[in-house]
Amino acid sequence: MEETIKEIAERIKGLRDIAAISVDDMAKMLKISKELYQEYESGNLDIPASILYVIAKRFNMELTALLTGEEPRLHSYALTRSGKGISVERRTDYKYQNLALNFIHKKAEPFMVTVDPEPDEAPVHLNNHPGQEFDYVLEGNLQIILGKHVLILNEGDSLFFDSNLEHGMKALNGKIAKFLAIIL
Repeated sequence: MEETIKEIAERIKGLRDIAAISVDDMAKMLKISKELYQEYESGNLDIPASILYVIAKRFNMELTALLTGEEPRLHSYALTRSGKGISVERRTDYKYQNLALNFIHKKAEPFMVTVDPEPDEAPVHLNNHPGQEFDYVLEGNLQIILGKHVLILNEGDSLFFDSNLEHGMKALNGKIAKFLAIIL
């Protein structure tokens, strides 16, 4: 995993250098501090999926290419068998499985997301990214912070929202929660 983080960081630095974008400008675009961006680009700190998504969009590239260094090749369909999504562990809070990693020119990024339970007093870590997001709860219960709103979603519930809003999820009742997340 650590080697993968460093490879992704090197790709991001290379893209930034080729585009002649300063570290300051990149940090401003991502709405993070220069110091945090430098930690991401150095490969010393894991980069959240929301940040990777923004970077891929900025450089007009597939998220797959940023994550793997290879362009997606599938044009007609991408079949992902149960439990076989490509693991994209971009944050320690959630486990992501990309469900269409190798499909080229996707209009959406589908993920199976697993949220492990944490103590009730543990904070919900927030993030945001451009676009919209659709979440459908498959298992368990989720507390979702969405801007100033606190929502509880149960199995079968769904939420569609502007993902520019700060948002974060937390599994409830001491049990794992799984949801399908589609980022548009």
